[in-house]
Amino acid sequence: MIENTKFQLSINSQTSAFARVYLIFDRTVLAEIPFTENEATYALKQFEENELVIVNRYNELILVAFADPLKVKGVFLEQCRKRGNEIAGILRKEKITGIDIIVPAANPKAGLALAEGLLLGSYQFVKYQSAGNKKVWNLETVNFAGTEVSENDINLLTIQVEAVFIARDLVNEPASHLNAEKLAESFSDMGYEAGFSTAIFHKAQIEHLKMGGLLAVNLGSIDPPTFSVMEWKPADARNAKPIVLVGKGVVFDTGGLSLKPTKDSMDYMKCDMAGSAVVASVIYFAAKARLPLHLIALVPSTDNRPDGNAYAPGDVIYMHSGKTVEVLNTDAEGRLILADALSFAKDYHPELVIDVATLTGAAAMAIGQHGIVGMGNAGETTFSALKQSGENVYERVVEFPLWDEYGESIKSDIADIKNIGSREGGAISAGKFLEKFVDYPWIHLDIAGPAFINASDHYRTKGGTASGVRLLIDFLRGLA
Repeated sequence: MIENTKFQLSINSQTSAFARVYLIFDRTVLAEIPFTENEATYALKQFEENELVIVNRYNELILVAFADPLKVKGVFLEQCRKRGNEIAGILRKEKITGIDIIVPAANPKAGLALAEGLLLGSYQFVKYQSAGNKKVWNLETVNFAGTEVSENDINLLTIQVEAVFIARDLVNEPASHLNAEKLAESFSDMGYEAGFSTAIFHKAQIEHLKMGGLLAVNLGSIDPPTFSVMEWKPADARNAKPIVLVGKGVVFDTGGLSLKPTKDSMDYMKCDMAGSAVVASVIYFAAKARLPLHLIALVPSTDNRPDGNAYAPGDVIYMHSGKTVEVLNTDAEGRLILADALSFAKDYHPELVIDVATLTGAAAMAIGQHGIVGMGNAGETTFSALKQSGENVYERVVEFPLWDEYGESIKSDIADIKNIGSREGGAISAGKFLEKFVDYPWIHLDIAGPAFINASDHYRTKGGTASGVRLLIDFLRGLA
């Protein structure tokens, strides 16, 4: 399932290729590290200007990383992840495939965060490189030496990193190799591996369900749409009503007849299914970790292309809910397919629905790649818990308002609503559109900014980042 080489986390085992990192929170403890006198003097001097010091003994590599425990918890753990990513770069350069982590017993979470940064920073997508060009280094072994972490901690971190890698692989996969049907097949494979059930609806079933949004967006494609339903329902589920995750699955978005410009717009639109990769990877984690929650993930999927039969500005379509929508921009397609899925979710009488989508450039323009735009009606307690999870894993959520006034811009003269509002507040008018299709507690997450980046940002590697996976895992673990 995962294109990357499998890695192994262990406790108190010897690594095959020797490197060692000491994570310290006070530079005075350098005296406790078994350095020679010259090494200790060198390390102390280096720490005057650096937070990561390397002592190369040639037969072993010793690293000392500093993180400031006086920072607030989320920032402190993020420092540890960043140190881990820096170390991954050093190990790659030195072609060292294993490392020991030594962390003060008082803070095992810092060691786990360091390991997380190490692993996430080691990610590579080299599937389509020929043997002569393919990168040969892989981080294979991370060992916690004398550190107070449990087997359960290691198991959960392993599964979480696997889930992130799966999401990144799916987002990085080119549309030439991942149409809607193949995306659905990937979900089936994930379910088989992790233990959740998957049902795939094909075009005839989608037509029977009258999912007019999904069918309209698909009109310009030669490939049929799919609608995937993934479910994890353990016997010990603590929620009587399911939590439903909805992910946008546009495998490639040209903008349709409202064609996007190519540079810095259409050229990376293979990432427009990132929301679907997130929700599938989260349910993969839940099943492998046996999370005691009843979860359902829904993914409407198609590409959006300008063929002769493509839907056009001015068209009116009938949605799954029965509402009519006037299409004024075919590049506002994500909200159309999500609306059908959100309407379908009503049948489950959900406790909570969270949709995840690369929905609007407006969200990216508002907060860039360093956060996720959120909005919804789920209530302050739920939203506060989600935002706290964002701080914990540093996938931070900025809540936007859903004031009634924003709904004025999506009123239509000839249909119930139109699919695009004013340019100002565009991320919110998209949320107001989705709000028309829900009657349950709901949160909308717009990941357009951080889902795909053109240069590495520490352990968020270039390309697909899987932004949202770790956020939702932390949030759901809190509920469980």
